[in-house]
Amino acid sequence: MPAHPTGATGPGRRTLLAAGLGAALGPVLPAGAATAAPRAPFGRFGSPADRLTRRTLYVHPGGLGDHTTVQAAVTAAAGPGWTLVLAPGTYRETVVVGPDRTDMTWIGASGDPRDVVVVYANAAGTPLPGGGTHGTSGSATTTVRSDGFTAQDVTFANDFLRTDLPGNPGTQAVALKAQGDRSAFFRCRFLGHQDTLYADSTALDTVARQYFAHCYAEGDVDFVFGRARAVFEHCRFRALLRPDLATAPHGFVFAPSTARSNPYGFLAARCRITSGAPDGFSKLARPWVPGSDPTAWPSLVVRNSALGSGIDAVAPYANMRDAHPWQDQRFAEYRNTGPGAAITVPEDRPQLDPAGAASATRTAYLGDWTPRRPRA
Repeated sequence: MPAHPTGATGPGRRTLLAAGLGAALGPVLPAGAATAAPRAPFGRFGSPADRLTRRTLYVHPGGLGDHTTVQAAVTAAAGPGWTLVLAPGTYRETVVVGPDRTDMTWIGASGDPRDVVVVYANAAGTPLPGGGTHGTSGSATTTVRSDGFTAQDVTFANDFLRTDLPGNPGTQAVALKAQGDRSAFFRCRFLGHQDTLYADSTALDTVARQYFAHCYAEGDVDFVFGRARAVFEHCRFRALLRPDLATAPHGFVFAPSTARSNPYGFLAARCRITSGAPDGFSKLARPWVPGSDPTAWPSLVVRNSALGSGIDAVAPYANMRDAHPWQDQRFAEYRNTGPGAAITVPEDRPQLDPAGAASATRTAYLGDWTPRRPRA
């Protein structure tokens, strides 16, 4: 996604990315911390010597599993249907799940996503050893290109800070880039600043259905973006404070780039959206019409959700580029509550009628696919 229009940089808080929801929810192992083995590192999943199936691999950073890194386990899991059980720890690495690793499942062994953190610190402007920079897609800590991917109780993070590349506008830093169809995430966290969660597809003419349930995502600029057909249910989104900016907007929660041929883009239902910025300093969304798809027709529905005071109730939407005003996109709301959902200027907050709301459902978006949580 484009950098913030100001191009400003700011220190951010790497500790916030390590802790996610913060001390109120308990500690998580920070980057670089010791990875001493807990007494039962795989909890209810037993141990590598007591496998669930012949297609289960155990990952433990201290060497008590089959592999010490997530990427090593992904590489070893050739073919479809593998499950990776991740022991508590911080996995500082980049991970790519190729298209041939279909129906792969990652499970955080402790049942608490704060305990299992996959994190790195690349950004769009981070130099490559051979010249050039990573770009937005290349900045992703975890990239999933396979269909049927499922994750539960895992944190995906990118702890790049704008001060790591002072003056460089390439501050997009993706925690997860998901491109596959039938991708599901349960009780996962997505931590970053700009472009945290990239819900994408493998091609313009390919539909990627994705489902996020009881997840948490945080960031500042366009931190949930892409062209996937994505459903978010019972999720929490938190817009972060930009200490380098004194005026609004501090950022944008959603930035869909839905293909024109796709009738559905992003759906957020029964979610909660809060902000660490001053009241009214965060926008709900802006449309992304990328150069790779100038015909994109961004689609977003936010319904039955609670919007905190940090969301600008007077003007919740903004343009990313003047050539593609948000009013020309498929943006709508339905029965949202909270101070950030107040309708002061009706034309600036398009609302679904009951008939439109009846078609803005998980079933309509996901079709014949029913996401299912993994079982121990």
